[in-house]
Amino acid sequence: MSKIHAEHVFTSESVSEGHPDKVCDQISDAVLDACLNQDPESRVACETLVTTDLVVISGEITTKAKVNWEQIARKVVNEIGYNDKDIGFSGDECKVFTCIHSQSPDISQGVTAGAGLHKEQGAGDQGMMFGYASSETKELMPAPVLYSHKIVEELARLRKADPKKYRFLRPDSKSQVSFKYKAGKPVCVETIVVSHQHSADMSMKWLENIVKEVAKKVIPAQFMKGNIKYHINPTGKFVVGGPNGDTGLTGRKIIVDTYGGVGSHGGGAFSGKDPSKVDRSAAYMCRYIAKNIVAAKLAEKCEVQVAYAIGVAEPLSINVDTYSTGAIEDDSKLEKIIREIFDLKPAGIIKTLGLKTPAKNGWSYQKAAAYGHFGRSIFPWEKIDRVDALKKAAAKYMKCCCGSC
Repeated sequence: MSKIHAEHVFTSESVSEGHPDKVCDQISDAVLDACLNQDPESRVACETLVTTDLVVISGEITTKAKVNWEQIARKVVNEIGYNDKDIGFSGDECKVFTCIHSQSPDISQGVTAGAGLHKEQGAGDQGMMFGYASSETKELMPAPVLYSHKIVEELARLRKADPKKYRFLRPDSKSQVSFKYKAGKPVCVETIVVSHQHSADMSMKWLENIVKEVAKKVIPAQFMKGNIKYHINPTGKFVVGGPNGDTGLTGRKIIVDTYGGVGSHGGGAFSGKDPSKVDRSAAYMCRYIAKNIVAAKLAEKCEVQVAYAIGVAEPLSINVDTYSTGAIEDDSKLEKIIREIFDLKPAGIIKTLGLKTPAKNGWSYQKAAAYGHFGRSIFPWEKIDRVDALKKAAAKYMKCCCGSC
């Protein structure tokens, strides 16, 4: 159990859609979306690398879909804003290499119902996955990572919405927000760091003003009090950036993608993986469960862990930690409740969250690949629709208020 500090500062970071690693995540997930849109049974494990003037797409893909991998990559790069060869990377001008082959038959038989040792669809790999939720924000996310996302997301929105006014801004940026906590609750922002790629003729004072305006817009006023420290482009300039300044790879921003370092992480990345890979689908399910537990007021904070063996449908274990904030004294009772209410077999997770048919439900995996996979209501794992079922199941474990029972 984690202890609640009387007072502490916690920091999380985010990166924009133009960060080289996020460019890769978005290309990999755009490939996944294209495959699933035509063939919901597609098996996709897509990895991308970007560097100066080059995109490399590789991986294991088994699908009936007819997909132009190069066209997808160029479209993603251009939409992000890398459409000018003078900044070192352009969707129209860069080279695109592909090296793709089919999924291993040894893996396929483990995740195809009736094909392996077990009749049911098994997990796509072994490993453990975590989900987390906290009542400290209305999104039920940790404040530092939530508002780190919002800063770079808003800067990107401004850059695209008014390219004339914000012509100095380039796609690559990073943010970092430090929150002071008292008794486990965020009380104020202490420090904001933003590094934003820019044109050579930009005034640093102009950027400082824009960042401060954005921070005040996206972070609630209750947290923006006192003497907040700002570090904006603290090296002095950030002209060379994006894939021209740093090689990017799929799956290198796993903490940015999740909870900003709060709670635990199983180590698996998300982007480019179809939902048979429990690295992704089970992590989404754990967030769904944890969020509904917190929304049901069964805990102020909740972390859910599951573990799987490749080819086996049932999770090997379920663990719940409410950090001593649970309404039920024994967290193991929540484990029993989870088993009653939620189907944690891979096929059950996919069905519950509609993970094979995102386009039909108005979302995409590519949208999740920048600004966090959690905390945005557009995704099905962010639904709060099991609250009543959780409360009903928990009632038998709750303490009687009168004290006489």
